Amino acid sequence: MPHLVRSSLWLSFFAAILLSWVMLYMMAMDMDLDLLGRPGPMGQAMADMDPRMPMDMPMARFGPLFAMWAVMMAAMMLPTLVPTLTTYERLMVSADGTRAGWLGVLLGYFIVWVGFAAAIAAVQLGLLFGGIINMLGVGPVWLSAVLLIVVGAFQFTRVKEVCHGVCHAPMTYFLGHWKTGFGGGLRMGLGLGAFCVVCCWGYMALGFAGGVMNLAWMGLATLLMVLEKLPDIGHRVIKPTGALLIAAGLGLVLL
Repeated sequence: MPHLVRSSLWLSFFAAILLSWVMLYMMAMDMDLDLLGRPGPMGQAMADMDPRMPMDMPMARFGPLFAMWAVMMAAMMLPTLVPTLTTYERLMVSADGTRAGWLGVLLGYFIVWVGFAAAIAAVQLGLLFGGIINMLGVGPVWLSAVLLIVVGAFQFTRVKEVCHGVCHAPMTYFLGHWKTGFGGGLRMGLGLGAFCVVCCWGYMALGFAGGVMNLAWMGLATLLMVLEKLPDIGHRVIKPTGALLIAAGLGLVLL
């Protein structure tokens, strides 16, 4: 029975990730966007709309934007949680962990990222009504360049190093903050989620560089974040990634 429960939970976990990507794809198709976030005729018409027009435009309202970002968080961030959840499983025997605690970690982590989804949806609305980005979340070249350089530079900071250290080695965090049961797992998940948000916020913000519904960028960003979490190579990809982002930003400036 324990093996059946474990298998069912993991299958549900990966099914949620797959469903999130399917939903994002359907959203992109509804907005007439290709996988690179480039609009077709209907999508371009939407991009050119003024958000102040007296008509119902979901992408100019907080609710639909928040829902879109929440699905995006599930699609992009849940895969990065796999090493953390497997680490917790190793402690279920030696440290009195429980499957309820495992669920608590997952829920706490997701709650933090849903909170981030609400914050970045509000930022998108501010940029939209400020005339900086269009209805598809695409900004001017200068904004893309600034974001690439800032996010690239962040990869070299002490804050990134500390937060990545926690995400990269969750065993250390668990041993230092261990709490049993669902409530304990929830508290640890909230803590781990907070470190992860600070560690990875930049990859999400870069959505404004190429369009927030650019599925190709989302896939690449997810891959980069997963690589950063891998035990053997995670710490080796941070600075090279930062250098590439800075170079891309400078390239946009010089073009």
